[in-house]
Amino acid sequence: MRIAVIGAGVIGVTTAFELASDGHEVTLYEQRSSVAAESSFANAGVVSPGYVAPWSAPGMPGKILRGFLNEHSAVSFDGLPGPRLWSWLWRWWRACEARGYAERRAQMLALAQFSQQRLRLLTETLDLGYERRRGYLVLLREQAELDRIKPGLDVMAELGLHGRLIDEAACRAIEPGLHAQTALQAGVHWPDDEVGNCRQFALQLLERAVTHGGVKPRLHHTVQEIQHDGHHIRLRIHVQEAPRVSRLAEPSPALPPETESVHDAVVLCTGASGCRLHQKLRLRLPLAAVHGYSVTAPLRHHQDAHLEVAPRAAVMDEAYKVAISRIGDRVRVAGSGELAGSLDRLAKKPVATLYKVLHDWFPAGTNLSLATTWKGARPMLPDGPPLIGATRHPGVWINLGHGSSGWALACGSARVLADQIAGRAPPVDARGFLLQRYG
Repeated sequence: MRIAVIGAGVIGVTTAFELASDGHEVTLYEQRSSVAAESSFANAGVVSPGYVAPWSAPGMPGKILRGFLNEHSAVSFDGLPGPRLWSWLWRWWRACEARGYAERRAQMLALAQFSQQRLRLLTETLDLGYERRRGYLVLLREQAELDRIKPGLDVMAELGLHGRLIDEAACRAIEPGLHAQTALQAGVHWPDDEVGNCRQFALQLLERAVTHGGVKPRLHHTVQEIQHDGHHIRLRIHVQEAPRVSRLAEPSPALPPETESVHDAVVLCTGASGCRLHQKLRLRLPLAAVHGYSVTAPLRHHQDAHLEVAPRAAVMDEAYKVAISRIGDRVRVAGSGELAGSLDRLAKKPVATLYKVLHDWFPAGTNLSLATTWKGARPMLPDGPPLIGATRHPGVWINLGHGSSGWALACGSARVLADQIAGRAPPVDARGFLLQRYG
């Protein structure tokens, strides 16, 4: 089939790749000048199935409200919610009831475990050389944090995930660069988890897909309307006047500012910016843009080459829900969940929290004079799991709403969607990801 994939974040790129692997002719449309340019651009890069879970957890509203009393809250509001966000918050609050949480958590975990396996398989078979490191260490500053996390570790163990609960000395042996003066009670080590450069992976995967045929990227192409004529799907597309030539493909043909393309099917892998297209299709998707922040800085090499002052792989500060990752020769500190904000405004408090956590654990590890700050909009659904599958429109499919877990779920979600389109049973139970759960 001729299939259009709209949106070239890591979800769209993996989806295009899997569809092309099944023999389809795939055109990948992206409104920006590059792939992985929005939520996939500078995220934490952590792939840890055990920490893929719905925001809508029992007790979560209370935790968030208590967090507002803290200067460095993991969740914040940058302004007052509008009607759409109030509706989303109401759905989220309802979903925080204990009923159904365990099932949603298990569904996301199964998808995350499969996605991790698929990511490794693609990395090995395609010989992808993106920046990646093995190991993930969760840092617990106080005994109270250790007491809170233990029940969750027991649940993970029942689901087949076994993190090692270790003492302070073992934590510092795994990550020798941890600042000695920052209090550390214990840690949880996940040796099989990893951190990787999400954007670099997406670029390399698309390059393989283009080289081997099957995927045609169309950058600077904004899909404005989707129509079904009874036989095919027609896309009305706006093309910027001077589209850049991608190094991943042949130059785009000269096209007028408005053009059409015809396909047999279309897959929406749109992020927070795709709501207008969803509305035109009358898809009532309760998506909210939850903004995340990151600061990336080059490594600072100590004069004593044997003294480590930066992370070897990735750590996560449980108290502040902030990850510090080693991405090649850079360190990235990422976190925050900001509601009611906008991409063109950097709020001071979330950025200050990132700097605090970085200073607490690796104060001499980076050259902060060369640091860059990033903010991305993560499209999140109120009950947690993404939407993967068919819509009520013939030939229109969706793979979206992964929230902060897009990188951890991308490869698995793409394979699940490709199998659904092919009429095959997906490798994981996909019933919890269908649009029908929202009516």
